[in-house]
Amino acid sequence: MLAFIIRRLAQAVAVMLTVALLAFMLFRYVGDPVTIMLGQDATEQDRIELRQSLGLDQPAPVQFVRFVQNAVQGDFGLSLRQAQPVSSLLAERLPATVELSLAAAALALVVGVPLGVYTALRRRGWLAQSLLALSLLGVSLPTFLIGILLILVFSVQLGWLPSYGRGETVRIGGWTTGLLTASGWKHLILPAITLSLFQLTLIMRLVRSEMLEVLRTDYIKFAHARGLSKRAIHFGHALKNTLVPVITITGLQLGGIIAFAIVTETVFQWPGMGLLFIQAVQFADVPVMAAYLCLIALVFVVINLVVDLLYFAVDPRLRLGRAGGH
Repeated sequence: MLAFIIRRLAQAVAVMLTVALLAFMLFRYVGDPVTIMLGQDATEQDRIELRQSLGLDQPAPVQFVRFVQNAVQGDFGLSLRQAQPVSSLLAERLPATVELSLAAAALALVVGVPLGVYTALRRRGWLAQSLLALSLLGVSLPTFLIGILLILVFSVQLGWLPSYGRGETVRIGGWTTGLLTASGWKHLILPAITLSLFQLTLIMRLVRSEMLEVLRTDYIKFAHARGLSKRAIHFGHALKNTLVPVITITGLQLGGIIAFAIVTETVFQWPGMGLLFIQAVQFADVPVMAAYLCLIALVFVVINLVVDLLYFAVDPRLRLGRAGGH
C-alpha cells in the first residue's frame, strides 16, 4: 500500500511540474508583461527597471525554478487587469465554484445511480426506454444550450428562478456560501442542473451497463440458485460490484465539473473561477490564466490520487494481485 501511494505521489509531482512548465511558458511567450503593466508610453529605463524587479532579465531555467517556488507558496504575482494578487482573486472566487461543483456532482450521483439501477432492472419497461432516450439528449446537447433553454423556460417564461448571479451570501470566516439563504438556493438550482446534466446521464448509462454485465455473471446465477431474494442479489451483490468502475468515473467527472464549469458560470454570470478565467483570457491576464491552469491541474491530481486509493480499497482483486506479485 505504501509503495502504491509513493508511486502515485511521484506521478502527481511529475504531472504538476509539466503543468507548471506550460504555465511558465504562458508567462514568457504570451505577450510582454512589462508592456502590459507599463503601457506603450513608458520609457526604456522604466522597462529595464521593471524587468529586473520581476526577474525577467535572468535565464529561463532560473526563472522557471523561481516560478515553481512561488507557485508552491501560492504566489502567482499580480493580476495585470485588476492589479491585485492573483491568489486573493482566486480565493475570493473559489467558494462559488466549489459550491456549484459539489451541488452538481451530488445531483448527478443522487439521481444518476438510482436511474441507472432502475433502467437495468426494468430494461424492457417503457419508462426505462424513455429515460434512455432522454439521456441521449443530456449527452448530446452542449452545456451552454442547456443553460439557455433553462433560463428561457424557468426564468423568462415562468419567472420561477433567477437567471444570473449567486444571490445573497453569508460569510463564515474566509468562506462565503449561499447555501444558508433562500436566495442562494434559488440562484444555485439552474446552474447546478445545467452543470450536472451531462455527468448525470453519463453515470446513469454507466451504472446501467455495468449492472447488466454483473447480472450476467456466474456468481449472480449461483445466488439465484441459492434462493436469495432479488433485493439481496440486486443491491447486496450486483450493485456493490457495479460501483467499482463508477467510483473511478465519478471522481474524474468531479474534476471535470470543476474544470469545465467555465461555460456554466459564463452563461449564468456565476462569480466563480471559471468566469474569472474567461475574463482573464479576454484581457490577456496571463498570471490569472497560469494560476487557474495550475489550480485545476492540482484538483485533477488530488482527485485521481483519491480515486486510485478508493479503487484499491474497494476492489480486493487489486490487493490480492499486488500481494501475489510480491
